[in-house]
Parts: sequence; C-alpha cells; structure tokens
Amino acid sequence: MKKNLIRLFIAILPAIILFSSCEKVITLDLKNAKAKVVIYGDISDQTDYQYIRISRSYNFTESNKFNAATGARVIVTSQQGSVINFSEITPGVYQSPKFRGIPGQSYTLDVTLDGQKYTSVSSMPEKVFLDSLNFRQVSFFGKTSTHVVANFEDPVEIKNQYRYLLTIKGKVVEEVVSDDRFNNGNKVSNTIYHELNDLKPGDPIELDLQCIDRNVYTYFFSFGQNMGEGGPPVSPANPPSNISNGALGVFCVHTSSTRIAKVL
Repeated sequence: MKKNLIRLFIAILPAIILFSSCEKVITLDLKNAKAKVVIYGDISDQTDYQYIRISRSYNFTESNKFNAATGARVIVTSQQGSVINFSEITPGVYQSPKFRGIPGQSYTLDVTLDGQKYTSVSSMPEKVFLDSLNFRQVSFFGKTSTHVVANFEDPVEIKNQYRYLLTIKGKVVEEVVSDDRFNNGNKVSNTIYHELNDLKPGDPIELDLQCIDRNVYTYFFSFGQNMGEGGPPVSPANPPSNISNGALGVFCVHTSSTRIAKVL
C-alpha cells in the first residue's frame, strides 16, 4: 500500500509543479505615451447649434473620461467664405451660433490649441431622404429577434456613403455605416442589427440617416472594424482621421433625415 502511494505521488508530481508555476504573477510594463489632441466636429444641414468637441487622449492606466482641452480657438469657414466662430460653453465643448450646412458645399475647420493648428475639410453630400421604417423578425439558432429596417432610394450615378444612428430613450444605441457599391440607384432596405426585444409595444425608436463624404465613411468604418462590427475585431489601431497635424478624431459634415417608429 505504501509503495502504491509513493508511485502515485511521483506520477502527479509534474502536474503539481505545472499548476504551481501557473500562479506566477506577471507585471506588464505599460509605458505612458504623449497625449494627443482629439477633435470631434459635427456640422449638419439642420438649422441649429453645431458643436466641436476637443479633448486629449489619456494613458492606459488613467480612468476613461472626457479629458477636456480648453482655451482653443475654433473657426469653421464655408466654401462661399462665411466664417463661423465657435465659443467654449463648457470645458472642451465649443458651440456655434445657429446655422445650417448646405448640401454640395465643403467646410473647413481650423482649431488652434496651445500654439498648434489643426485643420480639416469635409464636404456635405446631396441629401437622401429616409422614406420609412419597418420591423423585421430574424431567427438564428432557434432565437427570434426584432430589428428596425431603414427604407430609402439611393440616387443613381452618385457614389453615396451613409451613417445610421439608432436612438432609444434619448440614447444612441447603434451606429453603423454603409455605401452603395451593391445597390446604386436602387430602393434600399437596410436592417440595423440591434435587438429590440427588450422594448414594449408602443415604445418609440428614432433612426437618423446621414449622408457623409468618403473620408468620414472611412473613419467610422474603421472604427466599427476595431469594435468587431461585421466580424471579429481586427488588430487595434486609430481610425484614419481627416484632421491634420496628427490629431485624432473626425470632422463630420453631413445631411440628416430622421424618422420615428413605434415598436409593434
């Protein structure tokens, strides 16, 4: 009996050593990188206040927060030469007087911060109107889920890029982009794959269809790839910004067509 116990101990000894070694604590050497300026600008064709948000990136070990960049000089100039000055209303948030962007026109953003200048140009495409919304049931592995469908007609002979913002109870819950490579000039019915199963009949949802230029589309498409939209996430990388001087973020000039529907 004693010999059998000795043999058993010898047999499991490598496993004991292996599992003991797995408990070794590994310390990662995370080096701090120099903070970068992050600019997010949004100009629509709606007569309203327009906003530019400016912040700085933060290190891996810092809390996830809006690291506001204050004291910037922010100007937007239209293709026709109109100059719009933005005022800082809260730290890092810059607001214009009420105005609307004009489809077919380009706009230049100039930001001066700490002696550095950042510039971007974005064009507002011609507007495409969202005709209607409906709901679609999708079954997958025995589970049925409800999704909203955006219906509109894509203009022929024009390359279009679209951004969809789905808002529920005042919060944007889904943000995706598409282009018209496969449906140019056709009637389009695009399903927004955000489950609506938790909503009750009669609950309203809002979908905003935005027409964006190619550079803005590339930014949001790359951002979605990083987050795993349409497949597994790719190697993390900053989306290609359309802002100069190494700034992160995007200057997005777009049209906006919104519809509201109630869950059935």
